[in-house]
Amino acid sequence: MVKAIIVEDEIKGRNNLKNLLKQHCEQVEIIGEAGTNSEALVLLSDETIEPDVAFLDISLPDGLIFQMLSQLENLDFEIIFVTAYEEYAIKACEYSSIGYILKPIDPDALKEAVSRIRIRTKNQMDKRLEIFSAYYNNPNAFSKMSISAVDGIYFVNIKDIVRFEAEDNYTHIYLNSSERITASRTIKSYEDLLAPFNFYRVHKRHVINLNYMRKFVKGEGGFVIMDDNIKIEVSRRRRPAFMEQLRRLQEGPVQ
Repeated sequence: MVKAIIVEDEIKGRNNLKNLLKQHCEQVEIIGEAGTNSEALVLLSDETIEPDVAFLDISLPDGLIFQMLSQLENLDFEIIFVTAYEEYAIKACEYSSIGYILKPIDPDALKEAVSRIRIRTKNQMDKRLEIFSAYYNNPNAFSKMSISAVDGIYFVNIKDIVRFEAEDNYTHIYLNSSERITASRTIKSYEDLLAPFNFYRVHKRHVINLNYMRKFVKGEGGFVIMDDNIKIEVSRRRRPAFMEQLRRLQEGPVQ
């Protein structure tokens, strides 16, 4: 069983989540509930309460949930934020590999979030929350992200990522140190997440960091040569938009 607690101030919302978990996630057992930060802190200070996951509302009557989390000595459980749509919070979750569910809760999204819970592993939640808070509080100065890989959780500087390569539902991530990380996420999710950082999808299987592109070779189809001498095809369908992107880079920002 997956042991869970729920921290949500609205009774109706709390009961709705419990009912959805009972209907769609039978492996989840609710072992505690709280409606405020202070109640949650008391709950998690009880040594008999050892959750595998905490479903947390971000905004509570006595402040943001981070105030409570910062007071815990041991964050050895997974976190799934349950929140209304908030762009910064969602992006922060994506960058930090922390699960989230949007209100109103979609059962399929709930099942997907629960399926990603890692039990009894080094979840490094404190570091993941640092990345979450860094983006949530100052997205313009953001520079680091968490990658939930098949063999653990990695923390990388975005500027050190050279490219992404898709393989079925997995994505290989290549760093400038020559290290390769394999993540259990689709390349589409990384394409959307890192577009603001000069990453571009040149092929259905490839997203590249344009800062590491050495040369674009024209011709039938065309391909790019990266700084590590890897050649990557630019698909014919994506070539016009890619050429436009290169033109914008050459012109630089508009003054």
